[in-house]
Amino acid sequence: MSDKQARGLLIMNPKATASSERTLEVLVGALSSELDLAEEHTRYRGHAADLAAAAAADGVEVVIAFGGDGTVNEAVTGLMAHGSGPLDRPRLAIVPGGSTNVFARALGLPNHAVEATGALLRMLRRPGEATRLVSLGAVRPDDESRERYFTFSAGFGFDAAVVGEVERQRAQGRKSTHTLYVRSALREYFRRTDKRNAPITAKLMDGSALPELFMAILANTSPWTYLGNRPIVATPEAGFDTGLDLFGLASLGTVPVWQTVGRLIASSSKLHQGRDVVLRHDLPELTLLAHRPVPFQVDGDYLGPRERVTFRSVPAALRVFA
Repeated sequence: MSDKQARGLLIMNPKATASSERTLEVLVGALSSELDLAEEHTRYRGHAADLAAAAAADGVEVVIAFGGDGTVNEAVTGLMAHGSGPLDRPRLAIVPGGSTNVFARALGLPNHAVEATGALLRMLRRPGEATRLVSLGAVRPDDESRERYFTFSAGFGFDAAVVGEVERQRAQGRKSTHTLYVRSALREYFRRTDKRNAPITAKLMDGSALPELFMAILANTSPWTYLGNRPIVATPEAGFDTGLDLFGLASLGTVPVWQTVGRLIASSSKLHQGRDVVLRHDLPELTLLAHRPVPFQVDGDYLGPRERVTFRSVPAALRVFA
């Protein structure tokens, strides 16, 4: 076990869906058999990023994020603040603890905390073989000087409005479930969305513009998300070894929307045939502009309205256990 004495930091979100005192005990006990392990609980928004950045600066070799996609995103952001390349940063491990866990599942990890821990233990015993390099997406809104990173997707427009509504519902005590997302999407579509005037223009690196959009999703992998156990594939060619993929909707009319939703749920190969669907593959960079502030989200974390956001692909950014 050449990595037995490697230093590790376990970052745990105590509010994660799968978090319980018993689960945490099992997790800490198991990982301590393979790592010189320290553990920290997140206490505020952005805390996982602070903890990961401090661990990287302190020479920790493995950072384990136990929580949902938001916790993982923060840990990634903290790691990316250190060094100039993947060899300068700790290796990232994920124990899924949220309700959806898109990044972990896209990596092929078990979607259960205990099973994922068992898989991680096996990988820690062969660290040279068990990590892979993954790309990330980087995004810089017009009013921020620093980039943020995303592991699986970022959304601008209707998609982000739904994420924002879910966060408002959760702040009122609602549990994060797939039903809550569906209800929030229906509420946004029927009650609050301007279905006539598309607010978003997408500009490619060569200066060319795409059709005006109501929603734009930049994907770093596929699937885009999950509905229960069903993967929702919006960008079938996206992957951790290529640039970013764009999925856009140029219409929110009732017929094209429900046709697209049906094709997404069915993972239909006809998705790209709709004239109201815009797909682009392997983009190194893309700028989205809006003629009015529109909602914006990164890895399911609502960041409020923006008018201009620039996205870029960051190839081979992190070493991840998978």
